[in-house]
Amino acid sequence: MATAREPETTMPFQTLNLYDAWRKCVLLLFITWLLWPAAHALAAEEPDLIFRRSTVFKWVSPNDKLATYGIDDPEVEGVACHFTVPEKGGFTGWLGIAEQVSDISLACRQIGPIRFKDKLEQGDDMFRERRSLFFKKMQIVRGCDAKRNTLVYMVYSDKLIEGSPKNSTSTVPIMPWGASDAAVQKCGDFFQ
Repeated sequence: MATAREPETTMPFQTLNLYDAWRKCVLLLFITWLLWPAAHALAAEEPDLIFRRSTVFKWVSPNDKLATYGIDDPEVEGVACHFTVPEKGGFTGWLGIAEQVSDISLACRQIGPIRFKDKLEQGDDMFRERRSLFFKKMQIVRGCDAKRNTLVYMVYSDKLIEGSPKNSTSTVPIMPWGASDAAVQKCGDFFQ
């Protein structure tokens, strides 16, 4: 007596592996999407938003804005920088996929006694931020003018604009801070 062959209800081995790989990839992307804001919020050197000002009105989507941020130099105690960046509005800006404009202004000042936490390199990054989904970053770098005992900060966008990057420079002369700060450190002793 011949038995009827049961229909195969399992997927072939290769199809099952591709299905599992696809499912794991989607799960990994979903977890990354969920945790992205938390990881961004826990970053050590996030600048503080001081204020935003609308510059271009849009009827339905968010306006274009100028935003001013403040950040303390993580390696040099007693120095703070403020920078203003344009932020694109519209739906692409709202979704975070707009390529931001490279016009950035910078002002750095001594806000207390200046103390160097460690040895530094000329042109080290103080702060870095992505300005588009791909390729463009804004960077604040620092250096030392040893002859004048002055810290020099420069902000620039690393995507070339018509042959040269847009940039801005600010200097912080190292001065005594009050009567108790008689021993002024020399930046040349801390930069290589």
